[in-house]
Amino acid sequence: MEFKSIYKYARISPRKARYVIDLVRGKSVNDALRILRLTHKRASYMIDKVIRAALASANENLDVDADSLYIAQALVDCGPTRKWFRPRPRGVSATILKRTSHITIVLSENK
Repeated sequence: MEFKSIYKYARISPRKARYVIDLVRGKSVNDALRILRLTHKRASYMIDKVIRAALASANENLDVDADSLYIAQALVDCGPTRKWFRPRPRGVSATILKRTSHITIVLSENK
């Protein structure tokens, strides 16, 4: 059985979130939550939130034990990018890009 949770439009660039998601991919849920608690990156809070949401879905729907779950799939995809312009010297404008991410976690039971 698989349990999926998605955090859409997270206000962090996908590149920064992928550094953290690579730490927990394939790990058990308890190990992943411990790793995220000790990781000092902004994305670790967001990924922790998504894992806990998928875990709550598993407990709510089928009363699955958290010790038997692992992270089967962990993805960070690009979301829409907000763009605006700042004035710069000599009449030139500079583009500011505010990137967003879609963080997807799929939990599955041990084989």
